[in-house]
Amino acid sequence: MSVGLGNVWRFPFTAYENGGGAFLIPYILVLLFIGKPLYYMELCIGQFSSFGSVKVWEMSPAFRGIGYGQAVATWSVVTYYVSLMAITVYYFFASFQRNLPWSVCGDWANHTDCVEPTGNSTSNTSISSAQAYFVHEVLKEDELGLASGIGLPEWRLALCLLLSWIILFLVLAKGVQGSGKAAYFTALFPYLVLFILLIRGLTLEGAWDGVWFFINPQWEKLLEAKVWYAAVGQSFFSLSVGFGSITMFSSYNNFRHNVYRDAAIISVTDTFTSVLAGVTIFAILGHLAHNLGTDVENVISSGGTSLAFVSYPDVLARFTFAPQFFAVMFFLMLFTLGVGSASALTGCIVTIICDDFPHFKRWVVTLVVCVLGFLLGLFYITPQGQFILTLVDHYGGTIIIFILAVAEVIAVQWVYGVNNFCRDIEFMLNRKTGYYWKFCWAVFIPVILTIIFFYKMLSGDALSHAGVVFSTGSNAFGVIIVTIACALLPLFFGYTVMKRRSKAANLLEAVKQSFKPTEHWCPKDPVIMREYKALLESTRPPPIEGIENPFGPMDHNPDDNTKTENKV
Repeated sequence: MSVGLGNVWRFPFTAYENGGGAFLIPYILVLLFIGKPLYYMELCIGQFSSFGSVKVWEMSPAFRGIGYGQAVATWSVVTYYVSLMAITVYYFFASFQRNLPWSVCGDWANHTDCVEPTGNSTSNTSISSAQAYFVHEVLKEDELGLASGIGLPEWRLALCLLLSWIILFLVLAKGVQGSGKAAYFTALFPYLVLFILLIRGLTLEGAWDGVWFFINPQWEKLLEAKVWYAAVGQSFFSLSVGFGSITMFSSYNNFRHNVYRDAAIISVTDTFTSVLAGVTIFAILGHLAHNLGTDVENVISSGGTSLAFVSYPDVLARFTFAPQFFAVMFFLMLFTLGVGSASALTGCIVTIICDDFPHFKRWVVTLVVCVLGFLLGLFYITPQGQFILTLVDHYGGTIIIFILAVAEVIAVQWVYGVNNFCRDIEFMLNRKTGYYWKFCWAVFIPVILTIIFFYKMLSGDALSHAGVVFSTGSNAFGVIIVTIACALLPLFFGYTVMKRRSKAANLLEAVKQSFKPTEHWCPKDPVIMREYKALLESTRPPPIEGIENPFGPMDHNPDDNTKTENKV
């Protein structure tokens, strides 16, 4: 799940748009002090409770809206994520032609200054045949963007989108166990293909100019908030932190499973894969810049999201031996990466629905989710699809996750309590939590994320794609998505308080109870649960004579519905 299109598709274009090496430093720092700690935290809360991303808030029911808000962000990402998989399917089938179609300037490139892989540019406005093919033949992109309205979906991409959702349904219908078996192939195969492309890319003329652009930081850009904001957004997207899918997957683990090791291995592997894809992409960009007679930062003019579908096909067209074979393998690799992540994100939505409505059959819920996902995905394969994707990714996949990640870490570390959380981890893993984790969770993450977020929002940078700035109306649509997701927090807080109002002495007491963990926040295994309850009893301060126990009523066995009274 954590190694997917976010590494191969999103990371290179995010680095490209934020100064190459200038982005690499914030990205690694964000991974160490934000991404990895949040990943470990979400693994722990899911494994400890065996709950999905909504029911896990038995830890503090007042924050149940975080889980539903994450579902909105996850659904926003899923709708366009599968459309990217559809594009890889399109390229996959196109790779079976006698000559790779993007290796020549066809009829679709007549109105552009197109340069084939074997040629060199004679103009500063030249674009590669791979870019012309992607923009004018695959996407049929409208250069005016959303200002010209929303056109009809491209029928070939629509069929590819349908096939992608059918495959996802087949993977998800059997639940998490089925997708786990496929991971042995989907997780390992991409590295074989990436290393082949890396070796070929580094042998191209001008490749090292691109690699130098990637690793050489422009120090002045480190002072720009948007670079740090992009680094956090990429870390969240790549690791899938804040979407709820990590919590969902870890809820299937055995209670004593070593998620500390998992967090270390996966975070390092994720970063390694991103850097590997980055070096490969920028080596190709260096070669393209050499052929087009321009600088690396000016190679791609159609927008960052197209980077992977321009650079990778371009280097494939330069293979002298069996380019069709390597193209087929590459786009199969991209699709398998997409299946791994998309099945996790979609499965998170399915799990939330099935947890709330246990009488629904899982395969029926999966079918409905997939059908709705296909219908919404049609918007992304219209001539304006990449503009819609940029808009939804910015608001639904980044801003919402920023806000909810801050709320999540505050709920766990400040409301439930960092000491209580570390106690639970020590009980589960028999491992004490160091100061690095406590500092990141309780102080660094909420403070730094809040500062970066507001600084970026107040900087006034206009959202754009392919040089077209989004209108006020388009941005308003994105704000509506964010508002819906964030409004779920106070909505479910009020709902939780009202549920407890009838059993509480007054409204204030109902509010207090809404923030306290319920009797269901405990291990699910009966034997381990009794051990955990005994631990709580042994660490609870004794009541002070004449004063009501400030820690509330003593915890009780969830199998016993009688409330234990505190005696003075």
